[in-house]
Amino acid sequence: MRRIAFLCSPSNSFMELGKQHCYHLLPDSQLQNETSERKWRKEVIKSDTPKHKSDQKEGAGHRRSRINKYVLAAGILASTNSVLLGYDIGVMSGAVLYIRDHLKITSSQLEIMVGSLNVCSLIGSLASGKTSDSIGRRYTIVLAAATFLIGAILMGLAPSFPFLMAGRVVAGIGVGYSLMIGPVYTAEISPAITRGFLSSLPEVFINIGILLGYISNYALSSLPEYINWRLMLGLAALPALFVALAVIVMPESPRWLVMKGRLVEAKQVLIKISDSEEEADMRLAEMAKAAETMEQEPSSSGWHGQGVWKELLRPSRPIRRILIAAIGVNFFMQASGNDAVIYYSPEVFKDAGIHDRKQQVGVTIIMGIAKTCFVFISALFLDHFGRRPLLLLGSTGMAVSLVGLGLGSKYLQISYDKPVWAIALCIVAVCADVSFFSIGLGPITWVYSSEIFPMRFRAQGSSLAISINRLVSGIVSMTFLSISDKITFGGMFFALAGIMAVGTVFFYFFLPETRGKSLEEIEILFDDNPPDGKYNSKFFCFAH
Repeated sequence: MRRIAFLCSPSNSFMELGKQHCYHLLPDSQLQNETSERKWRKEVIKSDTPKHKSDQKEGAGHRRSRINKYVLAAGILASTNSVLLGYDIGVMSGAVLYIRDHLKITSSQLEIMVGSLNVCSLIGSLASGKTSDSIGRRYTIVLAAATFLIGAILMGLAPSFPFLMAGRVVAGIGVGYSLMIGPVYTAEISPAITRGFLSSLPEVFINIGILLGYISNYALSSLPEYINWRLMLGLAALPALFVALAVIVMPESPRWLVMKGRLVEAKQVLIKISDSEEEADMRLAEMAKAAETMEQEPSSSGWHGQGVWKELLRPSRPIRRILIAAIGVNFFMQASGNDAVIYYSPEVFKDAGIHDRKQQVGVTIIMGIAKTCFVFISALFLDHFGRRPLLLLGSTGMAVSLVGLGLGSKYLQISYDKPVWAIALCIVAVCADVSFFSIGLGPITWVYSSEIFPMRFRAQGSSLAISINRLVSGIVSMTFLSISDKITFGGMFFALAGIMAVGTVFFYFFLPETRGKSLEEIEILFDDNPPDGKYNSKFFCFAH
């Protein structure tokens, strides 16, 4: 067995690397290949000239705003996994109406069933970081889709509540894997100038999945009760099967390949996802320089993410700041109650005076269309306006919308005639709430979580932050109805508005802007002496 070692003369300038390299065939039993790759890596790092730095002020290729078609295709395929979570959120909002009647389950069992997927996704989120560091980003995406596929089949065939719960557990693990790996993979293959758009694609597909779930509810609601909810849940197997097969044609993340010491393969991938070989060289040099700080062995090919968790649990000050930002934005994403509002929107509309089930499901379709439209708008402008402005706009808008929803719900609670204006206020406020979520927290949480961690910490750091996301989502989903029964829906919405007001303050002080910077440059924002940014002074004052 023989393989290719990539060599480069020490005298080569950086811009000549792509043209003057040579190849040697070496026996696999020798260490010369690994040594050559390490020498080549050091040459790339040494040739990090001032000219190269100026070229990369905003990352390689940032002067061009057009999206590489190969990167776009890979990002879409990786993000398609998120359709699975979105479809489950959307379809369960209608399916629970029929599951409750057919299986004769209580409100507590209903909450456990809905929230169990989010709680069990915590398992997948925690495991996904280590898994993706070991087997790679691409095969972790396949694993996520395959796991959800099994869960969807179990839910569709469930003859009883325990069987249905087993399917929810398995599907939840798959969801946990997909929520971490999709944004991380997309961030690692994307150039900085379009990373915001591409990394927000998972939220776009979550919203597409929610809309598809609503449409499925509406289309299948007229079928007999014993079969309609099974079809609603079982149809999720189709996109899972598509993702599991389509991901095989995707390239591996070049940053993961660099961490594993597979620089030749990384260069080949970068050539495909860059506009020129020179740009590929620039990006590879930046990655190699970042990877050089994490090497502990003669070759990083034996690295499988070991030691990362220890450093995350006992972090340095820069890593602690990153953890505060990543965990904070994930916490507020789910503490906003967005998932619970979507899951239980028919119950909310019923409480508002809309009693016909077909009408309840029809209103959720309007809500789904609003969410999907606004997440597309956010994705398109995320790289133009930046993360912070859209995040602050979204969280402020959610707080105001939730206050309006609380006022409408409170008025309907004390009113006997259920005036049309109050019902309309609730419908508009719900649509506004989910729309502002789709502008800010929805897409930006995935983007921010996947881009602020250093290369060595990215997968497992993101998995930790998203585990908090899943845990809070499960808690909110499993307690939303119970708390609302105690303090009414109006009181619940006022509480959520208060949470979003606190979240807005947190985002202002703890989240520096990352627009236009390469993943390696973003690390500097959280150092003790950040180079620029008017928000950094506020950030470091509170996160020191």
